[in-house]
Amino acid sequence: MLISLQIKNFAIVNELTIDWRSGMTAITGETGAGKSIAIDALSLCLGERADVASIRPGATKAEITAQFDIRQLPYAQQFLSDLMLDDEEQNCILRRVIMQNGRSKSFINGNSVTAAQLKELGQRLIAIHGQHAHQLLLKPEHQLRLLDAYAGHDNLLHAVRAQYQHYHTLQKEHAELIKQQQAQAAKKQLLEYQVQELDEFALEEGEYEQIETEHTRLSHSQTLAESCQRELMCLSEQDDQTVLGQLQHSVQTFIELSNYDPKLQEISQLLGEAAVQLEEGCRELRAYGENIEQDPERLQSVEDRLAQAMALSRKHQISPELLHHHHQQLHEELASICSNNERIEDLQHEIAEALHAYQISAAQLSESRTQAALTLNELISESMHELSMENGQFAIQLNQHEDRRPNELGMDQIDFLVSTNPGQPLQALAKVASGGELSRISLAIQVIIANRVTTPTLIFDEVDVGISGPTASQVGKQLRQLGNSTQVICVTHLPQVACSGHHQFFVSKRVEDGETFTSMLPLVQEQRINEIARLLGGDKVSSTTRASAKELLEVQSL
Repeated sequence: MLISLQIKNFAIVNELTIDWRSGMTAITGETGAGKSIAIDALSLCLGERADVASIRPGATKAEITAQFDIRQLPYAQQFLSDLMLDDEEQNCILRRVIMQNGRSKSFINGNSVTAAQLKELGQRLIAIHGQHAHQLLLKPEHQLRLLDAYAGHDNLLHAVRAQYQHYHTLQKEHAELIKQQQAQAAKKQLLEYQVQELDEFALEEGEYEQIETEHTRLSHSQTLAESCQRELMCLSEQDDQTVLGQLQHSVQTFIELSNYDPKLQEISQLLGEAAVQLEEGCRELRAYGENIEQDPERLQSVEDRLAQAMALSRKHQISPELLHHHHQQLHEELASICSNNERIEDLQHEIAEALHAYQISAAQLSESRTQAALTLNELISESMHELSMENGQFAIQLNQHEDRRPNELGMDQIDFLVSTNPGQPLQALAKVASGGELSRISLAIQVIIANRVTTPTLIFDEVDVGISGPTASQVGKQLRQLGNSTQVICVTHLPQVACSGHHQFFVSKRVEDGETFTSMLPLVQEQRINEIARLLGGDKVSSTTRASAKELLEVQSL
């Protein structure tokens, strides 16, 4: 429940504090006094879009603070708890500051929050019905929203929305893959040819380097064999003139000389080790030379493979060393395209299953809407009778089309139908109802919906436009009855509606030194009589109008 509202430097308000009470509160005032200014300020405090033009001229910022009692509001409590903004006393204080630079600041219980969070919390605290609500009544999406609000089947709406989102995601993926498939058709054909060619060549990783090395060895096998034999002869196989023979002779010489000088013993050891290493090297060289083969056929085979590798590398414009890696990349790219085709087939099955699941949820939602519509038809028709449309009939027409393109609100097409005269068939609301009738039907729907939807505070901002006489009296009684269970705030210009309030505020403005100031004051009984008399008879209040006002207050308060 709204407890208080503080407004500073907003529009023509300098500073204003309003304390609110339970029940129905009527707000009246002179034309142009700004009867809706408190509602506008409250809307801003609840997260509506900020406008620099709303700052009072000459002020640097506008500030609005609203305090709520949320002890009986579990949804609001849970919201605050989730954001760790809850208060031990279960109070809820919202504050909005609008700066001259166009920026705004939002606060909940003294903590900085976003305007979106402020708005989300506000939806759990207050529902505002504006004077143009009857115009929205002609829009199918608004009609569907009203029906869903009355039905209260949030779980079904959530299920349909979730199924639709899943179906839509699959459809989007399918469309993207089809688009890719079309764009990649020519590329796939080229890749298949390239991969097949490289598959046939089947170059292994590191193979090019190996065959390049082998080619060099095979093409120089004659040189290798002759050189090895020549050097082997020089090292160890040429009588006493070999390097090994001379080295062994030196070793023996220094062994003998070490008898004369022990220092030569270390030299003889080093030369002996060298002789052993040289002898081992000669054995390895002999074995290598014996295994050198001159294989013209193998050489030709290696040359052919090298030539083919070079040709493929030129064809793909890469170095031969990268040919194997390039082959793998093309193979992966082709596999990706092929897997896309497989995914498209899988998606077609998934989309069909998702659509079927969506249709089941949407059918359940349609059934719930149909049941709620039957009840709502009777309630609105009865309310029309009470609002001076004695022969009025109201009906909600729902059409379910399984072949209709899915959307997150289900498969239903809705139309509000009405008949206002005897013998007149039910027709679309926009074709039949006059402006006044449309306003009355809209108000009846809003009251019925508000009575069903458990919003703690309801605000009606001049929704009684186009209503007068007995109809206005009935509207006032309906709003007062609603105020017995819910806090209702109503901005009105009708004395019958104003009289129905448990409480009443009067809005006035004054001009001082070229500046305009607005005030909003609660009225006691005598002041209410005078204000109702003004609404009845104009600016001049007579004893007659006062007597009528007093009587009207007594009648509407019953």
